Amino acid sequence: MEETFNSNETVNIVIAGHVDHGKSTIIGRLLFETGTVHESRIRQIKALCENTSRPFEYAFLLDALKDERAQGITIDSARCFLKTKKRDYIIIDAPGHIEFLKNMITGATRATAAILVIDAKEGIRENSKRHGFILSFLGIRQIAVVVNKMDLVGYSEEVFNSIKSEFSEFLVRAGAAPGIFIPISARDGDNFIVPSAKTPWYKEPPLLEIIDGFQSARSETGKPFRMPLQDIYKFTKEGDERRITAGTVESGTARKGDTLIAYPSMKRMVIRSIEGFGVPLKNEIGAGSAGGFTFTEQAYLRPGDLLCRELEKPPLVSSSFAANIFWLGKNPMITGKRYKLKLHTDKTSVFLEKIVNIIDASGLVTEKNKKQVERHDVAGVILKTLKPVAFDLHGDIEPTGRFVIIDDYEIAAGGIITGEAEDSKPFIREHVEKREFTWESSSISPAARAVKFGQAPKFIIITGSDPSRTTDIAGLLENDLIDESRNAYYLRPSNLKSGLYSDVTGEFEDREEYIRRLGELARIMTDTGLIFITALTRLTEYEFDILKTLNEPNEIMLINVDGEKLGENARILNIGAGENNDGAVKSIKKLLYAENILLEYYL
Repeated sequence: MEETFNSNETVNIVIAGHVDHGKSTIIGRLLFETGTVHESRIRQIKALCENTSRPFEYAFLLDALKDERAQGITIDSARCFLKTKKRDYIIIDAPGHIEFLKNMITGATRATAAILVIDAKEGIRENSKRHGFILSFLGIRQIAVVVNKMDLVGYSEEVFNSIKSEFSEFLVRAGAAPGIFIPISARDGDNFIVPSAKTPWYKEPPLLEIIDGFQSARSETGKPFRMPLQDIYKFTKEGDERRITAGTVESGTARKGDTLIAYPSMKRMVIRSIEGFGVPLKNEIGAGSAGGFTFTEQAYLRPGDLLCRELEKPPLVSSSFAANIFWLGKNPMITGKRYKLKLHTDKTSVFLEKIVNIIDASGLVTEKNKKQVERHDVAGVILKTLKPVAFDLHGDIEPTGRFVIIDDYEIAAGGIITGEAEDSKPFIREHVEKREFTWESSSISPAARAVKFGQAPKFIIITGSDPSRTTDIAGLLENDLIDESRNAYYLRPSNLKSGLYSDVTGEFEDREEYIRRLGELARIMTDTGLIFITALTRLTEYEFDILKTLNEPNEIMLINVDGEKLGENARILNIGAGENNDGAVKSIKKLLYAENILLEYYL
């Protein structure tokens, strides 16, 4: 009985291999053989070839970029859509040239299965091994090795078996045992749709049948629920007050009424509804599906939070972890430099703490005691983040255990998390200890300044969900203190923007760097004896801890106009929504007097 097409299932497949081994031609042939590409498109490409005096190639069905046709190589990770009777596919054509490995890794991170192409005549090349290792490195276990251009070796079984034997041994050592090897000719279509009479010795299924046998992301359904938070959408039209927490489910299943926990903040929410764009409400959502939740009670969440089901195995939360990375940056990766980590939907600063070893991707030779990670190195490393992040080991849940690293606004590395690192001193703590060790204190003591000014120094942060309320209270507090002849200064949020604060969206584009700058400035301002005030919308506990540490040895005070608790280790004044701004200022000043920040008399 003929299998029906399942329009609800899509599988991402990356096709990789050495340059000129025929990846794009294979994809073009698949598009042609399955009827995915319209006949008019084929006529258009053939006409273009005639006009440019070039022979027609099936690769041109994919390589639409002019530069790629001119050079005859695939430069970017082009995507195309393939439809069979079973399901839909996204085919990602990864570049084979060594200079474009970054694009290859970017493409492979989106895939659940891979086709690795080797030229039968040219044989196994360095990049064949490199790509095979990268696929293993990224945790892709469904790999079909296609030995292409069999027509150039007379469809020799001996040549095929030699390549199969040698490359199988390499992949096993790399930790990626191949599922199957297939002899094909992309030019002539041998072993694409039906078995070819030219390879009677090949008894396995043709390429398309093997592709249809790949498992989809739904194999993740039985694992613990993971949905990285992508964004939060608010609706106000016609009294609609929904706040939809949206993202794509990477593993597991969640149902209406389930309790979710957001990591690393540990906030708990009960699902009130499961929503989608233009579709009826659902009772459950599973791996591979995009959607959103509303909750019975509002909780402030941020993009990058990892939503998980209560009572299931939780993710790991840490600011340090062990990883394998493939470095592609123009400059070597070095310790002490700040990079950007993109882990599922979370973005944070990351630092190289330690190089464990370096692995030659083409020879699988291990080298230790290197001081930096060079371009095209595969390295086992310990990474440290500025704030705690939520993740899984790649061997447990792949999508939440792999990441990319950004250096100078470009992707510099792809990586997978291999284990928990031993507890180490947080990066900010190390920085502050080094800073304070070299800090040259003034000859005037803090106590003498307090007596002179009639006040003790304090860093005051006013936070809440409404930016206009927090800034209004901060400005009123500054005016009130100045009227009393106090030494106070209110730093407006935009005054540290310097490329970090968007005038268009009104949001911080690099909030972490803003927090770092603010903390360093607070250390200086409070050292002068000032009451240093700022307003910061929706401060998290992690950000508060960073600011508290950076401001040491001086003290910090948090004024929360939303009333939500942010931690146990600080003096926090919670001001309810019903109290007006003038009343809020009076409450803050009352606390400052009670804490002997504002002295009642002068000596």
